Amino acid sequence: MSSLLEILSLVILKDTNYISTLASGPYGLIFASFVPFFLDIPITSRYRIFGLNFSDKSFIYLAGLQLLLSSWKRSLIPGIFGLVAGSLYRLNVFGIRKMNILQVISSFFARYFAPSPGSTPRPSRTVVGNTPSQRGRAVQNQSSTGFAPMVEPPESSVAMLVSMGFDGNDARQALIRARNDINVATNILLEAQSR
Repeated sequence: MSSLLEILSLVILKDTNYISTLASGPYGLIFASFVPFFLDIPITSRYRIFGLNFSDKSFIYLAGLQLLLSSWKRSLIPGIFGLVAGSLYRLNVFGIRKMNILQVISSFFARYFAPSPGSTPRPSRTVVGNTPSQRGRAVQNQSSTGFAPMVEPPESSVAMLVSMGFDGNDARQALIRARNDINVATNILLEAQSR
């Protein structure tokens, strides 16, 4: 949103050198985040320095002011329109909060960059050696339904989980659910204990 406003302002100001006129970097995002920072985050402490009143948020504003004025027009335009974009979002102008921009972007990339339905997945390769890993064999043996076959967990993984204090059958089931990933299996077992 702030990028569109920046370009629009340059068109209105009749500045034809768009690229060198604007400072590179996330100025729009940084200054858009100042709006909720100002409105939503409370001041927790106040103090005086040389007779001037400051709060714990004052130095953030001073750093923002320095960034805003750092390259004059090159940083001033993106900064101001970042503040405008943050305000537009806060006020929900044009129903901007209901727009799911991330879903639009992800569906675009899924449509144009996802593998076609008829293509077969490439087999996974291991970096070290020529022997595929346990996980690699499970991926290579996938059925057409897309589900990986259940692979019996290695006894060494079960023994490691048992040595951590988990039950052997629970450890085996967790490893099957985690596709033999011992870290995921440990998380499954710990979550089951906390319930």
